[in-house]
Amino acid sequence: MIKRKQRIPMRDLSTMKPEDREAIEKNAMNGQVFNIFKVLANHPALTKRWTPFAGHILSKQTLPFRDRELLILRIGWLNQAEYEFAQHELIAKRGGVSDADIANLKEGPKAKGWNEHEAALMQLADDLFENSVASDATWATLSKTYSTEQLMDAVFTVGQYNLVSWALNSFGVPLDDFLPGAQKK
Repeated sequence: MIKRKQRIPMRDLSTMKPEDREAIEKNAMNGQVFNIFKVLANHPALTKRWTPFAGHILSKQTLPFRDRELLILRIGWLNQAEYEFAQHELIAKRGGVSDADIANLKEGPKAKGWNEHEAALMQLADDLFENSVASDATWATLSKTYSTEQLMDAVFTVGQYNLVSWALNSFGVPLDDFLPGAQKK
């Protein structure tokens, strides 16, 4: 992964208006506000409008957990988004994605070990990253097992995490302390 320099500081949440701070803090997990939200706190209005969509993609969509995480990790890898990849590698592994899966997704759709569906997921991320459109072959393969809603969620998952990767890379959001590779204070 490419190391990025921090361009936007993490905001001290105690300096925010209460309603803006609450909007940021509602994204906390186990009482911890992740660095991405401390940086996004510099633009509370954007964060308030973006988080409902992000929440759909992360937890309310139609894709199985494994498929969602494979798509997120592949687009994060393609973007060399260290923060995104580190966060979702941890999430994916907690949900049963294996070290072999992680190694395979770094290789992409042609890696040994993928079934037809998983290879098509990898190809979808690659298609969208490289050409901004799913190829006919990729679409046809995913259509064998996915409903229209799932096809739409798959495209939006790649798009959402492509956008997030761009933001994380451009803003230089530092890794949270609990992530491997984080700079310890």
